Amino acid sequence: MKKSLKILSLFLLINIGAYAQKEELKEAQSYFAKGKIEESLAILKKIEYLVINAPDDVKTDYFFTKGNVYKELATKNIDAPTNFALASGAYQDVLLYENESRNYKYAFKASSALKEMKSKLVDGAYNDYKAGKFKESADKSYEVYLFDKKDTLNLYNAASSSIAAKDYVSSIKYFELLKKINYSGKGMIWYATNKKTKEEESFISMSARESSINLGLYEKPRNVFPPSKKEEILTSLGFSYLERNDYCNAEKYYEEGLQVNQNCIDCYINLVYVKIQEKKEIVDKMSALGNSTKEMQLYDKLDAQKDEIVRSAIPYLKKALTIEPKNESAMKSLLGIYRSLNMTSEYNALKSSM
Repeated sequence: MKKSLKILSLFLLINIGAYAQKEELKEAQSYFAKGKIEESLAILKKIEYLVINAPDDVKTDYFFTKGNVYKELATKNIDAPTNFALASGAYQDVLLYENESRNYKYAFKASSALKEMKSKLVDGAYNDYKAGKFKESADKSYEVYLFDKKDTLNLYNAASSSIAAKDYVSSIKYFELLKKINYSGKGMIWYATNKKTKEEESFISMSARESSINLGLYEKPRNVFPPSKKEEILTSLGFSYLERNDYCNAEKYYEEGLQVNQNCIDCYINLVYVKIQEKKEIVDKMSALGNSTKEMQLYDKLDAQKDEIVRSAIPYLKKALTIEPKNESAMKSLLGIYRSLNMTSEYNALKSSM
């Protein structure tokens, strides 16, 4: 009898708990309907730990409400990337639980909300980029990519925006990921002409272009299939690592860039810059040495190593001048190397050709 009473008590507690959750959910939904977003969110956070063991209908009510609340915050541009991500996760939980229970109450609304959020994020990223808010644009583009990883253009946009924002930690992360997935940029670029400036501009998506055309700001739309982005990905990685003073990785990616395009003049010029930085590091080591016999021997060894590094830059500069014979930067760099290595005849020959 006592065992039966315990089971009955437990059953009653479970039902009371489920009832309480439903009541609190109704209160959260009521606050949301009245536009009291923070109050609604506070209740959702309060009962979050209870939802794990709740019935499926309570779970779907909870996650759909949670999705709506975070979506509203993101729509108001309150930490948009983070809140869109939280809303996306909540809506996806709705679909998960409804697929398991076969009780489709919110599935259509959740799917529609997910599509709407993606569109808003894409348009938001585009508008941020146009406004010079490159970091914000990158964050939103990356959230779109996480939302739909098949749409890899958004990862590329995140990487490019990070470069523009001088956020090289993020640009390395995104470009490395693009390289890993073998992104080539196959797809479409959407162009239209700005009615005011009469200049053609590219858009981050077809919907962004259509929106601008519908507002009467743009005309003459056209679509273009871009060339491969593989060289750009490698040179962008080289540049990002260079800006982080990681000369080893910078050299690695510029060399890979040359494997894609043997006439990549930026690769040749920046590889020379890498060599110069490596030389400076050796010169700093030499300057720190004392006058002991052992240190003087090390000095001579580093001096020879320094000259060899400088000498290794000569083929890059010669190749650059083959591609662009009048490249002033390459000429000056090569003259400086010839002078430092006492290569007088080579120096005079190049000087006379200028």
